[in-house]
Amino acid sequence: MAVSNGSVNLTQEFPYISTCGTQTPQSCVFAQILSIGALMVVWIVLIRFQQLRDCGYACRANTASLVLGLVCALGCSIVGNFQQSAVMQVHLLGAFLAFFVGVAYFWIQVYLTYSTACCPGGGRWLGPVRIMLCCLCTVLIITMSVLHNQDYRSAAAGCEWGAATAFFLLFALFAEDFRYVDCHQYHVQNGQRAKGTPQEMTSTATTAPTA
Repeated sequence: MAVSNGSVNLTQEFPYISTCGTQTPQSCVFAQILSIGALMVVWIVLIRFQQLRDCGYACRANTASLVLGLVCALGCSIVGNFQQSAVMQVHLLGAFLAFFVGVAYFWIQVYLTYSTACCPGGGRWLGPVRIMLCCLCTVLIITMSVLHNQDYRSAAAGCEWGAATAFFLLFALFAEDFRYVDCHQYHVQNGQRAKGTPQEMTSTATTAPTA
């Protein structure tokens, strides 16, 4: 869309992702896609956290991954809704949260992949592939920052596109972790349990009266 309406010119330089989505009408599509993407990130991060906790891994690393994943989702939302042509500083903050905090989230997932090996889901190939993609993403993000500061914009933009693709693949790997998840539920803690009652919280459903 950006190329077709002349917002970017590929003969001058290869554009950043945000450059393609900063002008209307593609900025509207850009904001909508990243808002939906941020919601999906929240969903995936919560399911992964709950999956590991249900397997008995209520550790600090799992909690840290939850926090970092939610911050990454917030960054994606900020990038999409605060275009660089409108509020550059806020846009850059969102990009930092999405890329740098996001790669930290996946490095913790690498650690959890090997420390929770008995958790259902995930083949032996998953760990090496996750490490490879995390290394690739880290190298691309650092290279992008260096090239951008040295004003090699086209090369930095290429690294940005590559890093974004690596992120998509890393999130897609959770399909292997989730393939044994039949039902995912969150339970509200009742008053008795909050006071220390050891009984398990069970989900209750209310049925509407039939006409």
